[in-house]
Amino acid sequence: MNADQDPRLDRDCFSRHIGETPGRMSTIRVVTLLSAPIPNRIGQVFIPVRDMDRAIAWYTRLLGLPAQTPTHEGTIYDLPAVGDVGLALDANQPDFTADGPPRFFWWADDLEAVRAHLETLQVDVVGDVQDIGSVSFVQFRDPDGNLLMVCARN
Repeated sequence: MNADQDPRLDRDCFSRHIGETPGRMSTIRVVTLLSAPIPNRIGQVFIPVRDMDRAIAWYTRLLGLPAQTPTHEGTIYDLPAVGDVGLALDANQPDFTADGPPRFFWWADDLEAVRAHLETLQVDVVGDVQDIGSVSFVQFRDPDGNLLMVCARN
């Protein structure tokens, strides 16, 4: 049965009533993926940069990675990452603006160690470690002004 056949179901999320007691109704809400050719699975995150050599040096020091050679005629640099989501430096549009919030974050276990590492590297840290309940985070900028974030679960 679908939302067209049962008025108790809505289009955004299928809900099924599982038992009714006088004056109360219990509902299970199950998110169902509708037919779409784009799955909700991130493959790669691109960080815009202006100077690829400077960006490679900065990010490899930040993440403790060996520097390698960029691809695509020197305009793309894939940073080795843990997990399925890739992270790439992208110098294809050097006239970008670095305004706005962080576009992603890294997970870490110890934000005080992260902050000390950033200070050792003389990174532009934006404010103190912030605790927002379920997570704490620290924000900082790369040499191109991109706002970056590291989070830790509380």
